[in-house]
Amino acid sequence: MSDPPRETTAAGADGTDGGPHQTVAPKPRDRIFLMQSGPERLACSLWNAMRLVLFRFTPAWANAWRMFVLRRFGATIGRNVFIHPSVRIDFPWNLTIESDVHVEHGVILNCMGAIQIASGTRISQYSHLCAGTHAYEQRDMPIIRTPIRIGRDVWIAADAFVGPGVTVEDGSLLAARSSAFNRLPAGQICIGEPARPRRPRFGHGEAGDSPSPQQPASSPSPSSSTDGPDDRPGPPAGG
Repeated sequence: MSDPPRETTAAGADGTDGGPHQTVAPKPRDRIFLMQSGPERLACSLWNAMRLVLFRFTPAWANAWRMFVLRRFGATIGRNVFIHPSVRIDFPWNLTIESDVHVEHGVILNCMGAIQIASGTRISQYSHLCAGTHAYEQRDMPIIRTPIRIGRDVWIAADAFVGPGVTVEDGSLLAARSSAFNRLPAGQICIGEPARPRRPRFGHGEAGDSPSPQQPASSPSPSSSTDGPDDRPGPPAGG
């Protein structure tokens, strides 16, 4: 007679590692993806209830009002910042934006962790910055808050993704529909999934320096059909 099947358990539930055939996961009602304090839960409820009226459905020209609302909900906003009304911002009290920043339509700023955007940066349409991820090696998959830092004079082009914990250094450019999962160096055009530096943005390796007269900055080719180390992709798209 064969032995009856043994019940398997999730890792750590019974003091063991659960074995190679773990089948038990926490019940949905027992899962808490994002740990929040009482005040943060209240702030989230207020923001979710009010942002449609106070932010989303405002006219584009009412930018000063939107900045006022964000500041009232704890965001740190510099001067001459424009944020389109269609931008989705979660947890605005974790958002810091310095002066002269433009955030275009359809952008998502998921500020589970802190998001810092330095001066002179442009975030083009439909880009997504996500400052949190799941601890996927745990069965209840809790959310880990991981900050994002965007440097000065950066361009995040259309439909690009910046993942949790990423730093984009000064002067870098993340091309359209590219995805950044690691640090992007200063002054580089970064393309791909995952994004990798392809060539200097300004004809040199560091942001802010002028190209030397002996080596003028070259213009990008309008297209590229290869993916070798010497190809020169066309300019990234974005508004």
